[in-house]
Amino acid sequence: MIKFTNLTGAEEIGSNSYLLEIDGTRVVLDAGMHPKREGHAAKPQYSLIGEVAPDAIFVTHSHLDHIGTLPVLQELYPAAPVFMTNGTAVLAEAMLHNSVNVMTSKRTSEGIVEYPFFTHGDLDRIVDAWTERSYNEAFRIGKHGEVMAALYDAGHILGSCGVYLESSSGHSVLYTGDIQMEDQSMIPGADLPADGVDTLIIECTRGSAERAVHYTREKELERLAQAISETLANDGAVLIPVFALGKSQEILFNIQKFKEEGKIPDVPVYFGGLGSKVTGIYDKLSDVTPRMNPGYRLKEVVETVPLPRQGKAPLRVSPGNIYLVSSGMMNEKTPSNSLAEQVLPKANNAILFVGYCDPDSPAGALKATPPGELVKLREKGGQAVPRNCRVESFDFSGHAPREALVDYICLLHPKRVVLVHGDPEAIEWMKDEVQRLLPGMEIVIPEPGKTYDLVD
Repeated sequence: MIKFTNLTGAEEIGSNSYLLEIDGTRVVLDAGMHPKREGHAAKPQYSLIGEVAPDAIFVTHSHLDHIGTLPVLQELYPAAPVFMTNGTAVLAEAMLHNSVNVMTSKRTSEGIVEYPFFTHGDLDRIVDAWTERSYNEAFRIGKHGEVMAALYDAGHILGSCGVYLESSSGHSVLYTGDIQMEDQSMIPGADLPADGVDTLIIECTRGSAERAVHYTREKELERLAQAISETLANDGAVLIPVFALGKSQEILFNIQKFKEEGKIPDVPVYFGGLGSKVTGIYDKLSDVTPRMNPGYRLKEVVETVPLPRQGKAPLRVSPGNIYLVSSGMMNEKTPSNSLAEQVLPKANNAILFVGYCDPDSPAGALKATPPGELVKLREKGGQAVPRNCRVESFDFSGHAPREALVDYICLLHPKRVVLVHGDPEAIEWMKDEVQRLLPGMEIVIPEPGKTYDLVD
């Protein structure tokens, strides 16, 4: 008997969290915070777990939409063991401490009285309850060890994993978390089970995005190098909005490589904040986590110019520089948002997007604005500016393309597939494609707050 409850509270990518019951053993998969909601609305529906503590909590990786409310969940169920990889544990501590700072600031500036959900002191206490496990290491969970568990490399970011569970009755479940099958510049592609899975719970992030037929990562890197080079040659400034965790490190690595290969000039790269702290963690774990280039330490090789501390002198854009700054979606009150207003009006500048942009984000609004028209990136206090600069997008996603997700489903050929972590149109495409290729396959699209009985 398998029961699955979607705790997310949203039919979109958000506060990822799921309750799975497998032959009586109850586990929670991830504990995210919704990136587009505030206050209590950003939390998963933890009340659906009930008064009895789960037998285990698994965290697949350290992006906030997967770990942002882990301290809240642990406060509710302090006796529940929490499992993750070493890479996730080190990164999660940094990401959650930064989240306390962000929530505290929003309490003051926006009057969100529920914030912060937890304090720095709370974090220091709960970290001791985390249990780290290596990839491919089998271990037992449940009151009497009824379920065998193992974590597999998901290839998404440093420390990311998929969770494999097998009950004493022999039924097996794989929750992928966020996965990337292809090698990235620093992080190798996923190393997930190739068979022996009865129930597959799989992400669908890119289900609505069709990849170009002749796409290769190498060609995309050449495009990026050319865009940077042309902008700098035209006495322009280059703004690259990035997520502090994952994308910052990938792009920083490639900018250095472009310089070494003579594809772009050796110009200053402005970089700092949380992205710099995360880069230090990447370096610290460079010899003990899967890498395309083991032992490579970004901070020892790449020379960057630190960003001014928040509240100090504002950063001004100057020609001939690269600004590799957060956030990737140019959210308000982030460096990429404020710098974009300086970059946009001048035709010789460039804004280069290297990852996913939510259509409802400022980055999404900018990408949808035709050249020459006005765009407003801040709801309060910002001025509409003309989109005169070069704006381009590049595919360096840490998520597998939809074709690779479907290929993996066909390879495993499980008894059933549970489609999660995707906008409605993404999940609908995945469902239709799986039904076309595997007629008769049981496909579950779990609605928020509902429990599903999955019986063989």
